[in-house]
Amino acid sequence: MAKVSRKPLWHISLLDNATVKKHIYIYSPSGAVRDKAAFKRGVKRLQTLGHEVEVDPDALASHMRFAGDDATRLAAIHRAAASGADVAMISRGGYGLSRILGGIQYKAVAKAIARGTQFVGISDFTAFQQAVLAKTGSITWAGPALCEGFGVGGKPDQVDGHGHGETPQPDEIMEDCFNDLLLGQGEGAGWRQHRDTAANANYHLKGATLWGGNLAMLASLLGTPYFPEIKGGVLFLEDVGEHPYRVERWLTQLLHAGVLARQKAIVFGQFTEFKLNPHDKGFNLSTVQQWLKSQIKAPVLTNLPYGHVATKVLLPVGAHVDLVVEGRDALILWGHEV
Repeated sequence: MAKVSRKPLWHISLLDNATVKKHIYIYSPSGAVRDKAAFKRGVKRLQTLGHEVEVDPDALASHMRFAGDDATRLAAIHRAAASGADVAMISRGGYGLSRILGGIQYKAVAKAIARGTQFVGISDFTAFQQAVLAKTGSITWAGPALCEGFGVGGKPDQVDGHGHGETPQPDEIMEDCFNDLLLGQGEGAGWRQHRDTAANANYHLKGATLWGGNLAMLASLLGTPYFPEIKGGVLFLEDVGEHPYRVERWLTQLLHAGVLARQKAIVFGQFTEFKLNPHDKGFNLSTVQQWLKSQIKAPVLTNLPYGHVATKVLLPVGAHVDLVVEGRDALILWGHEV
């Protein structure tokens, strides 16, 4: 029976925590790494957990805002695919993948995934994930990047105003979920929706394709060969630093294009680091979510623990999943699909 560890969410795995040494390849297909200390902390943290960490030779390259020019970042992706690593993890997000999607050798990436390499990342990595799904149908993982996930630390939190807080550490749930990926024992993830936006009905969706990620990146791919044509899917979304009206504008684009009407459920993850202003007069993210509910027949769920936050689950993009909802409680289950 699956173990259910309930903290602020349910973390569902087959076994109690165990560790195993894995080969992790770190590369930079998007923005340049500016926080070198976080990069080093992330590598050290993974090594401390017992893993072999291989760093791409251009992982710390810099060209304008990018981690090297386009050719350099394409070569890094292909080295990651050829590495034979258990996990290929991006160093950070930012921007840069959209402009090189046409140069990626998708067959090589798909072969690497079939051999057992799990591609993991967040934010700008959404462009790569949707393109891989559209071109090959292969599963990738929405999860941490090295710097923001494993590289946290540095100065203590200012919890008492005097710098006497504890030094930040990688989130325990995120690390547990990542360990489940390495062990191949993850079964799913569960969470509790916000009270004011929770669906009122109970339902169980079976065998829906899980897809999505960063909303801005997803909307930017619409109308291109790199946008997956998913019908009957569970679409999960997150973003950072985007005002709710921008979020609604991208959702409207997906709505008018017919994408949202083809889904069995829309799941809001975490939308963070935006600022409301007096001009909004009550317009907020909850307003957007309620508006979306009035526009589509599919259920709209909230508060999935995924996004630009410390506590996040890992999600298999492209996998067939079950979605179980009972009041405010929701579960995404993928079992042995991946």
